[in-house]
Amino acid sequence: MRVLVHAYPWDVIGDPLFTGRVQALGCDGVNLAAAYHTVRAATPWHPERAYLDARHSALYRPLREEAWAGRRLAPARPGWMDDPDSFGTAARTLTDADIPVTAWIVLTHNSRLGEAHPDVSVVNCFGQPYPWALCPSHAEVRDYAATLAAEAVRDVPLAGVLLEACGQLGADHGGHHDKTDGAYDARARRMLSVCCCAACQASWAARGLDPRRAVRDLRAAVRSREHDLDPAMAAALLAVRHEAADELRHQVIGAVPGRRVSLHASPDPWATGANPGLSPNAGKEVDTVVVQCWPTGPESPDRVRLAHHMLPDQVAVGAYVTVLPPVRPEEPAPHVRRLVEAGANEIHLYHAGLAGPARHGLLADAVRAATTA
Repeated sequence: MRVLVHAYPWDVIGDPLFTGRVQALGCDGVNLAAAYHTVRAATPWHPERAYLDARHSALYRPLREEAWAGRRLAPARPGWMDDPDSFGTAARTLTDADIPVTAWIVLTHNSRLGEAHPDVSVVNCFGQPYPWALCPSHAEVRDYAATLAAEAVRDVPLAGVLLEACGQLGADHGGHHDKTDGAYDARARRMLSVCCCAACQASWAARGLDPRRAVRDLRAAVRSREHDLDPAMAAALLAVRHEAADELRHQVIGAVPGRRVSLHASPDPWATGANPGLSPNAGKEVDTVVVQCWPTGPESPDRVRLAHHMLPDQVAVGAYVTVLPPVRPEEPAPHVRRLVEAGANEIHLYHAGLAGPARHGLLADAVRAATTA
């Protein structure tokens, strides 16, 4: 059983007690953000601040001219960090304390680039780009993601990589004072998450679909519960999405050779977002698939069992667990035990920086539950 906790570089830098707290947990390492999307993060342990405002997606490594010259898609520097290599500094601080580090890399979730380049963003069936979502059907997006991953791990002692948003994001996006909850049911959101960009439509046509008819049918499915997609059309649309995700994953993994690879994914093949749906080929290239298990009800153990069923025997299943609200203090430990009983081989805990003094003990409870179950 492996147990890892998540953290940001700013949780480590400037807090001399961070490594000691992690060591005391008895976990097997830290998933440390190397490339991450915009976030306003609490820093309840930090001696000098209460929050950190990361105003856009960024790579927390030096931006080398030789890696990014001439590219439209390139990461931004995190101006809110004084250290130009904050990930490298934080990673070395942890490894010097004998805490293994996994580079946590967010790939296609980048609102800054999506806003600037809507031609490579996910587009819904009404022709509206999703600026938070870069579409992996575009070779330019795949090249960007592979370079991002290579630059994230360059010259840093690492135990592996954890790939988030390694596929397509969709309609759901919690941000900008989101006012979309409840407006569309799950079925309509699934239709609104089908990418209709030029590259995806070209791939549909290559599979014999009429793109205009597909867009028309998707719109109709959003507007009326009486209308559903033809099963053959739905299968082709999903196959195009999975093919793009496979190409993205293959290219990114090729850019970080020799690393242990963990993949955020969902056993729901239609899922989009940080945990895209597993394709039939996903298990052939990774060591671990990490599935979202934040709900403490029976759906999370079921998700672990389903992932095991879909993956080759040699691929570990990690359960991604939070100790933050609305989870109640009495819930994390029994929840983790149920996930282990369902077959979870790894527990990934969120979050060593965000869980302040009132919640840090729940991380320790979860580690004990995982290692004694």
